[in-house]
Amino acid sequence: MTDRIQRGRGAATNGQRATTESGSTADGGRILRPRSWSPVRAVTRRLNPDGAQPVTHPTAPSRSAIVDCALYLDGQRQTGDWDYAEALAAARRAETGFVWLGLHEPDLAEMTEIAATYGLHELAVEDAVKAQQRPKLERFGDVSFLVLRTARYCEHTELTETSDVVETGQVMLFIGPQFLISVRHGDACRLAPVREELEARQELLSHGPWAVAYAITDRVVDLYLEVADRLEDDMDALEAEVFDRQSSGRIQRIYQMKRELVEFKRAVMPLQRPLLALTTQMNREVPKEVRRYFRDVQDHLSRTVEQVNSYDDLLNSILQARLAQVTVDQNNDMRKIAAWAAIAAVWTAIAGIYGMNFDFMPEVHWIYGYPVVMSLMVTISLALYRWFRRNDWL
Repeated sequence: MTDRIQRGRGAATNGQRATTESGSTADGGRILRPRSWSPVRAVTRRLNPDGAQPVTHPTAPSRSAIVDCALYLDGQRQTGDWDYAEALAAARRAETGFVWLGLHEPDLAEMTEIAATYGLHELAVEDAVKAQQRPKLERFGDVSFLVLRTARYCEHTELTETSDVVETGQVMLFIGPQFLISVRHGDACRLAPVREELEARQELLSHGPWAVAYAITDRVVDLYLEVADRLEDDMDALEAEVFDRQSSGRIQRIYQMKRELVEFKRAVMPLQRPLLALTTQMNREVPKEVRRYFRDVQDHLSRTVEQVNSYDDLLNSILQARLAQVTVDQNNDMRKIAAWAAIAAVWTAIAGIYGMNFDFMPEVHWIYGYPVVMSLMVTISLALYRWFRRNDWL
């Protein structure tokens, strides 16, 4: 009986431990961590400031945000399916190894588990879950946190008042000594082609996680260039429409294009400072060979910035030109109205005078008085009409 009670107590203790600890080991087992682990609690408190417990529903388990997890040694991907904890342990055992963990829109629970394994800062984890950040570069210990805004051109047959021209998203990179975690939000930039192209360049991939950061940044900026080139076609079409006399050139379309350009500008412009920090010689975290690649990305970004600024100026000019056209059209309409009013005033004045019914008026009792007055009004009206036509009022 005593042994049975002791075994029952031991099982209860193990059960309590199982409910308060989580994680995984390199061999696929569970890592036991105490409930007092700070990053999870800290991020939970920040995202739930009232301290309310999340409501749970008895539904099927949520999908995993992990898209791909790969271990690279000397620039070569190791075969097999790797758990992110196992891959990190293997990378730390090897001097030239690192892990690339790809995530797509992770939730708080999964992100905090990964943060516990990789030692990510709570503030960076919060930013990665919310995905409402401007492009920036921050340092948390030996981990760099790089935020990129992605952009993609939306195909459309005609620019309307509600056309979506540019779609944006975000890619966030956690760059550590032996790992890179990419967190993607939205579908503006898919990273599977980047991984495939980079794995074919073993020499570049051998430089470690910063080589992956370069490849992703280069892909994002290349999409900027593609969007900028496609926007140029829309700008040309919009400009031709505004100055076409057969087209209405509605201002709403110009304003919609202005809004889409502002969204694209918010993705491009703030990235200049992070890239400048990555290419400076004072940055010792980025390998010298990789900094050269980042400088090429910076050149491409500078070209995109110039294009965006020129598009912004051109849109302002198009908008001002269209407003001037509207003013001119209104003036022309007012001149036409004034011309016809002047012609009608002749009839109104003469008819008003003879409508006073005085006995002593010119030609009142003359037999030809009525046709003469009617002929006089028609003659004056025709003379005014010809004069207004000659002066482009009609």
